[in-house]
Amino acid sequence: MLNVISKFLINGDPVHHAPYGNGHINNTYLIECSTKSRYILQKINKFVFKDPVSLMQNIVMVTGHLKKTSKEQVLTVVPCVDGNMWHIDSNGEHWRMYDFVEGSVCKETVDSPEIFRQSGLAFGGFINLMADFDAEKLSETIVGFHDTPMRYRTFHNALEKDVLGRAKLVQPEIEFALARESFAAALINLQKSGDMPTRVTHNDSKLNNVLFCQDSLEALCVIDLDTVMPGLAVTDFGDSVRFGATTAAEDEKDLRKVNFSLPLYQAYKKGFLEACDTLNGCEIEHLPHGAKMMTLECGLRFLTDYLEGDVYFKTHRDGHNLDRCRTQFKLVEDMEKNWKEMAL
Repeated sequence: MLNVISKFLINGDPVHHAPYGNGHINNTYLIECSTKSRYILQKINKFVFKDPVSLMQNIVMVTGHLKKTSKEQVLTVVPCVDGNMWHIDSNGEHWRMYDFVEGSVCKETVDSPEIFRQSGLAFGGFINLMADFDAEKLSETIVGFHDTPMRYRTFHNALEKDVLGRAKLVQPEIEFALARESFAAALINLQKSGDMPTRVTHNDSKLNNVLFCQDSLEALCVIDLDTVMPGLAVTDFGDSVRFGATTAAEDEKDLRKVNFSLPLYQAYKKGFLEACDTLNGCEIEHLPHGAKMMTLECGLRFLTDYLEGDVYFKTHRDGHNLDRCRTQFKLVEDMEKNWKEMAL
């Protein structure tokens, strides 16, 4: 570890390092130096991100642009002593380092409408600040990440193979998904027609990817930029809503506890639109569609993984992916019931 740390331009000598955070993809460490300076060191997961170099090139371009356009806190990449912005060790592993954002806190759950509004300000602000950056300069770090029709093709393949014979156990969930398949291409078709522009988007816009001031709880900046790539503003909006505008955990077994929260949705929408004034009329009109699409897509991915034998998402109990699927489909159903109010 000390050999890797020594490759980066840090202020002082490293005196302590330890695993940090709750992330499940990259290996993350907090580095403390003799000068009290602190840094975040990460080893990039090459199983998930097949091209770490393109990923880091994306991050360097995006953070560089944000530093030019933002008056607020921006995630800062620490360069290596050889001038590179990432380090490749003798095993071919890719490492990067960020300045630690002092005085910040990460939130795992939405505990108030205001904290959700603040996250809306953060993600809406991110899209706004990147509006004049050519999204086509960025690589796709995960190809087809929010391509819902492609997710349906994968689902159909899993359903046809039914490797564990589980399909007969989940007929209501399968029927729910199939009944909404015609909706899957709605946003991509608007993108193809040019009505909905391709933008620089975060693509993993969950609450826990925002840093808040530990004193005021105002949003400071967005983090986890690995999935920043060309995308749609409405899907960034929708992924935040899917994660945060709910009354229960993503894997809650008791669906009576799972409800879509219209007040939380409205709080997030208020913050998002307040910070993002570059959206066109089509994008604003389809914000509810983004919420429904991301929730449906996520539920479909959980269902697909259940049919395939729980090979992608980490599970901690039998039927874990099925529980996750059911919460997402319950939220989709609730959104459909609140559709008129969501459009206001």
